[in-house]
Amino acid sequence: MIKHNAVTADARPKVKARKSGLVLVILFLVLIVIFLWSFTVGRFAVPLPELLTVFFRKMFGLPATWSDTTETVLFNIRIPRIIVALIIGAALSASGAAYQGLFRNPMVSPDILGASAGAGFGAAMAILMSAGAITIQLAAFAFGIIAVMLTYLISRMIGKNNNSVLILVLTGMVVSSLFSAFISLAKYTADPNNKLPEIAYWLMGGLTSITSKNVMLMLVPFVIGIVPILLLRYKLNALAFGEEEAQALGVDTKKIRFVYIICATLLTASSVAAGGMIGWVGLVIPHLARMLVGPNLKYMLPASVLLGGAYLLLIDDISRTFFTVEIPLSILTAIVGAPFFIYLLVKGRNSWT
Repeated sequence: MIKHNAVTADARPKVKARKSGLVLVILFLVLIVIFLWSFTVGRFAVPLPELLTVFFRKMFGLPATWSDTTETVLFNIRIPRIIVALIIGAALSASGAAYQGLFRNPMVSPDILGASAGAGFGAAMAILMSAGAITIQLAAFAFGIIAVMLTYLISRMIGKNNNSVLILVLTGMVVSSLFSAFISLAKYTADPNNKLPEIAYWLMGGLTSITSKNVMLMLVPFVIGIVPILLLRYKLNALAFGEEEAQALGVDTKKIRFVYIICATLLTASSVAAGGMIGWVGLVIPHLARMLVGPNLKYMLPASVLLGGAYLLLIDDISRTFFTVEIPLSILTAIVGAPFFIYLLVKGRNSWT
């Protein structure tokens, strides 16, 4: 009887691992379906057979059988926007999941250390100076990095290795409030007929101005940030047992924390720089991934990446399709995310740990 129970106990992790692996496969297939469907919706819809024909003939260098309008819509507008939506959704979800695991708190979001507020201030200042779209994004990215560096340096000066995580979070809240005040000051001094609406619209998030140049600007920091987050997720799992326990397992907690903060900051700052301040994605999606595959970051982080990409892509499809005018993404993510987050709090609280 004891031997039978031992065999059953040994089989449970394997069954759970197979189940989690199956969920990841299903999420990947769902992402592919939403990806293809996104090309077929919009004011200029491209039917799926025509889409596949375009991709096939482009891939093998065959003569074009489609109109110039289709060529322009697909390759200059639709493809860059879809790819950037996928990257932003995946980046915000991955950074949210990483921060939640790093701080052992399911209420943590990607902007906890000030990246979003810093990026918003950088964009607002660039808009005030009548900068171009690429310059605005670069300024947002730079100030997002600066805000998190400021948070980290101040916390190191204050903490001196005592309650460093708590001090880091509190310092991030202060830095976020400071840059939010700077954003309010920029909006207050902006021209109400020209600059102020532009700043307000940018801060609400949107992908209307995305071009092929944005794909490369997003792809580089995304790859640099996402690869270490996924490769080191096993060590991040050890931090769930606590600082001392992780160190006893041979994990350099200070080094892991620094790497994850840098990588998550790259993902968050680049996402805000390209798409504006899009809320709720990095908070809600990791919760949903945790409910689907459990708290093990080996499966939860990849699930968050797949879910986040599919979710924001679907939200962007709704934004540009279901209304006569395009709705900013942060409005839709809040409308969808807030009630869903309440549902997750009620139904999924037992799966947090």
